[in-house]
Amino acid sequence: MPIATPEVYADMINRAKEGGFAYPAINCTSSETINAALRGFADAGSDGIIQFSTGGAEFGSGTRVKDMVTGAVALAEFAHVVAERYPVQVALHTDHCPKDKLDSYVRPLIAISQDRVDAGQEPLFQSHMWDGSAIELTENLEIAQELIAKCAAAKIVLELEIGVVGGEEDGVAHEINEKLYTADGDFVRTAEALGLGEKGVYLLAATFGNVHGVYKPGNVKLRPDVLQRGQSVVAEQLGLGADAKPFNLVFHGGSGSDLADIREAISYGVVKMNVDTDTQYALTRSIAGHMFRNYDGVLKVDGEVGVKKQYDPRTYMKEAEGSMADRVVRACEDLLSAGQSQAG
Repeated sequence: MPIATPEVYADMINRAKEGGFAYPAINCTSSETINAALRGFADAGSDGIIQFSTGGAEFGSGTRVKDMVTGAVALAEFAHVVAERYPVQVALHTDHCPKDKLDSYVRPLIAISQDRVDAGQEPLFQSHMWDGSAIELTENLEIAQELIAKCAAAKIVLELEIGVVGGEEDGVAHEINEKLYTADGDFVRTAEALGLGEKGVYLLAATFGNVHGVYKPGNVKLRPDVLQRGQSVVAEQLGLGADAKPFNLVFHGGSGSDLADIREAISYGVVKMNVDTDTQYALTRSIAGHMFRNYDGVLKVDGEVGVKKQYDPRTYMKEAEGSMADRVVRACEDLLSAGQSQAG
């Protein structure tokens, strides 16, 4: 199917919240990892999200170019072409963009989609993330107000973060401490600043102990009840029903999380969960395995010529695609099993 239209993406979000499930958002950095994600979604019979971080987009442009917008556009255009051959709906998203990269990443990408919409076409991306977790909440929300207006005009969904995700991603690191848990009042301030859809649809990455990367048991304490309290305090303040879930929530740092925590978070309104480290490892572990099994073939040892088939990148990347796709399938199964979802 073609990449999701704005209307289809909105329906995907609504179906997830109403059905009590979430979509895996797979970080990709190349055409091969996009292929693996698409294969995984299709094998699982699940719709999903492909996303590019600032570093992933820069890498996608080539190591001699290193331009985030160029890479993001190239990867997105590739995804638009190949996704048509798969029987699932896929949305394109850009991951964490801090303040100092807005002018060199998210704002230019929004402008590209606006130009496409003005020409009667669909936007290039379906959503973009603004990560203001490193600045004070007032400024974070002021920037979000500017961005949500631009996104709405370009038929794009905005994602923003309140609170801090621990660990490290693309060179941005945060300590594991109490700042990882979003305060109830921050949920209220977000609703007051951005509304609940009337100013534009948005996804909210509220933090409840999330970290990037995978840690040994006991190092990270997830508290999904933070999400429940945030939904409840806003619902009460706005006079919504007791069971209302006013926010479309995002679970960052999904790799390595306990399934019980994932399902509890989904029950509080999580509709999207980011998966990066687990799929990176699946891909790399497969390549490493191929190299160890075929040591004499991939290296020209002791004056020999090696075995061309074994060092042909297509050989080991085919295996690696399958390995990463299998990990995407497991993510889909974990997230979809929380509800009664069917692919688009």
